[in-house]
Amino acid sequence: MQDLLMKRYLIIAVLFFLASAGTASAQKLAVKTNALYWGTATPNLGLEYAMADRWTLELEGGYNPWTFDSEKNMKIKHWLVSPEVRYWFCESFLGHFVGINGNYTLFNISGIPTPGVFIDLSSNTDSKTDLKNSRVQGWAVGAGVTYGYAFPIARRWNMELTLGYGIWYTEYGQYESRKCGLFQQDVQKWALGPTALGVSFMFMIK
Repeated sequence: MQDLLMKRYLIIAVLFFLASAGTASAQKLAVKTNALYWGTATPNLGLEYAMADRWTLELEGGYNPWTFDSEKNMKIKHWLVSPEVRYWFCESFLGHFVGINGNYTLFNISGIPTPGVFIDLSSNTDSKTDLKNSRVQGWAVGAGVTYGYAFPIARRWNMELTLGYGIWYTEYGQYESRKCGLFQQDVQKWALGPTALGVSFMFMIK
């Protein structure tokens, strides 16, 4: 049910984005993909268009349906949708930029060791989750500030480096990591951490 709802949200968001982009026919439009995100075996795609001089709007999404090890139940299954508004200091799609991003994701993750890049703001020690030895299923929403830099690498091709940081809120059920593992607890918490991280390849359509 969560996957179905997420698919509907993603379709609506893409249609809204494309309808908005249609009003900017005289502006630049780009398609991109994040190589770092592909490093987690997650297919992903982004669209970005110039709304006005030095301002762009981006919408990115990714979907990971894989189970990496069925015996150990290792997986990072999820949907992710990330809109962002950017201000470019010199010219849209080139040079330095800052932005404000949002994220919404549904996830089902287990057996995956994770680096300590998030700062848990919860005072409840029972809410701490070891993803290497647990399975978690739920949703999260986040928002943050991004900084990035884009430069040309070929005709109509740019490379973009992006880093974002902000706040997350998540609610999930925690289970034993094995298949059909027993329920352990419900968790709701706030955390500080990355909201964007990318080495992206961008193709300029206009």
